[in-house]
Amino acid sequence: MIPRDHPRYRSLVARERLARCAREGVVALEGLAAHGRGEAFDYLIGEKTTRSAALAERTAAAMLLSARHAVISVNGNTAALAAAEIAALQRASGADIEVNLFHRTEERMEQIIRLLTEHGARVLSGNAERIVPLSHDRALSLPEGIGDADLVLVPLEDGDRCAALRKMGKTVITIDLNPLSRTARTANLTIVDEVTRAIPAITAACTTLEPGEGERLIASLDNTYLLRAAIDEMRENLSHALE
Repeated sequence: MIPRDHPRYRSLVARERLARCAREGVVALEGLAAHGRGEAFDYLIGEKTTRSAALAERTAAAMLLSARHAVISVNGNTAALAAAEIAALQRASGADIEVNLFHRTEERMEQIIRLLTEHGARVLSGNAERIVPLSHDRALSLPEGIGDADLVLVPLEDGDRCAALRKMGKTVITIDLNPLSRTARTANLTIVDEVTRAIPAITAACTTLEPGEGERLIASLDNTYLLRAAIDEMRENLSHALE
């Protein structure tokens, strides 16, 4: 039992959830290493939503709401950490949900879909095809899902798949704690925040955008600025930590 007054309670709960889901087969063992890498960057931003991340989250909401067909692409880590949050975002944004995995087996696909469904999500299903130009199984997508989408939200994404989706002409929003990653630098919009903070913030923004705000946010989107701001915020946080 993790005590609620532990200073790193949320982080420890997330680790325990990932470990349990790894034992159950929802999370690939490689996903545990990926989470640890991201958590290191979360330390650098003070384990809180920064100013630039909050701006990116409101912009993401505007983009989801204005898309012709938005799809949320979910992998094992995202499902383990934020199944309920993904379901809530779907309700607020009207986006479809598609499960997409690098370490793909039918059993894992079924487990993740079941987990999302249990938390109230509606998950697309059907016969996946090699739609995305990649040599591994993340190329497999549903024609009526990611194949038809004009916008894809891809939390915790692989850099090569992000680039492939961009080459297909799709708008890509990603959630990535590392502002220097290929994914962060390739996406149209990068949210440098922890996924269980970012997704609820996007959901809240979907219902609180003021008239005209969404159009202004989309028109002024500058992902390079957001990435630089995230790095500046990390530098500022480190400076304060060493005082």
